[in-house]
Amino acid sequence: MPFIRNSDGSLSRRKLTPKDVLDVISKNGINFVDLQFSDVPGRMQHVTIPASMMNEKTFTEGVSKLDGSSIRGFTDIHESDMILVPDPTTFGVIPWSSESLKYCRLISNVHWGFGKERFSRDVRYVAEKAVEAFKNEGFSSSLWGPEVEFFVFDSVTWDVNNPFGSSYKISSVESALEARGLNFPIRFKEGYYPATPVDTLMDYRSECVQSLWDGFGIACDAHHHEVATAGQCEIDMYRDSLVEMADSVLTYKYVTKNVASKRGLIATTMPKPIFGDNASGMHVSSSLWKGERNAFYDQNDEYAELSQLGRYYVGGLLEHSRALCAIVAPTTNSYRRLVPGYEAPVYIAWSRKNRSANVRIPVYEKGKEAEGPKRAEFRTPDTSCNPYLAFAAILCAGLDGIRKKIDPGNPADEDIYKLTPQRRKELSIGELPGSLAESIDSLRGDSEFLKGVFTSDLIETIMDIGMQGQKLVSARPHPYEFYLYFDL
Repeated sequence: MPFIRNSDGSLSRRKLTPKDVLDVISKNGINFVDLQFSDVPGRMQHVTIPASMMNEKTFTEGVSKLDGSSIRGFTDIHESDMILVPDPTTFGVIPWSSESLKYCRLISNVHWGFGKERFSRDVRYVAEKAVEAFKNEGFSSSLWGPEVEFFVFDSVTWDVNNPFGSSYKISSVESALEARGLNFPIRFKEGYYPATPVDTLMDYRSECVQSLWDGFGIACDAHHHEVATAGQCEIDMYRDSLVEMADSVLTYKYVTKNVASKRGLIATTMPKPIFGDNASGMHVSSSLWKGERNAFYDQNDEYAELSQLGRYYVGGLLEHSRALCAIVAPTTNSYRRLVPGYEAPVYIAWSRKNRSANVRIPVYEKGKEAEGPKRAEFRTPDTSCNPYLAFAAILCAGLDGIRKKIDPGNPADEDIYKLTPQRRKELSIGELPGSLAESIDSLRGDSEFLKGVFTSDLIETIMDIGMQGQKLVSARPHPYEFYLYFDL
């Protein structure tokens, strides 16, 4: 099991070796090995090989099975030969595979063929370089805790390729439009924590939690129904280090989608599938450590027990919030979420309890017991982002704040949504981009803080992929435009 429980009750990750993995494969009669990795936008990709083809050399020499030109954001057709090198620490047995076709998975690093150097646009490599970046600044470790929200629907259909019409339809037994007989409706914005039978997805989420632990050793704190109607869910994973948590988010999406499919449902991390209700975000908490001490904690700080170093980290997040949006909110649909009225952040500010700010310092605990959980919560990201790139970019922004001693200014403890423009100006509260195109422009003008972890070609690729999506959506008539303009 990748996680082991320590004597004090905390969890730590057991580093499996190639020999450990091969022994488990042999002893458990595993037939196939799924080599998984992420493309640049964040979609999981895979190739499956017979378990008999695995040996210890596989973990050093890799598997030559990848045409990089066919993976979004990777390479051109004239430089396509690539190698997948599996990481033994990511081993897991797929819980829903059958006994006759039993298979496991390994997340793999991407290398160039004919030399085997690491591929600079391998998103996992970017996350690994981010770890080296904070270690070079004198920190020993970091902890990450994303809150990954998602929707589970009964069915979804769409028609977008017809030039004479475009439509989509979502079906959910929880929605007020469809709840009948044994199902109770969940009204808009009233989906937070309802008990069964109103919450129809408790067993589904429990199966996901069990699969994450049994199959992949990913520990979860809790699960619950989220604020929106029609099946919005959240499963909270126990905090972990940067690369490992990015692996876990990729696995989380894989598990939630597969368990839903097995039950005849469909799960999505598209941020805003439903108009008029809350969207799915991914609030990302992070902290930096020096040995056993949390560098963000200061018991003498009366406001939030946040150290000066932690304030500089927050300052970096605020300074680069607009540019970060192109990476942590990377779809046109992300900006349907970043609007007032649905608990999503719109303004660039920090606070301790105020959820209308885009950086928050949670203060559930106080005193010495607060040191472990002390963290900065960046509320801008959503679940469509690539976790490897998102965590790496957030860290780069925070480290830039520490290096440059960027003062975050005074915290905003008022409801920012209700402030007048003049009052926001007095408090130096800026606004997040209103569109993907605007966020890409912000990244184009503010990317220096990413250098050293992100290569220039990767930054260009991120912007190109984003603009492709922006152009495809912008070029098509929207159904609501007919309502607004057809009679002109």
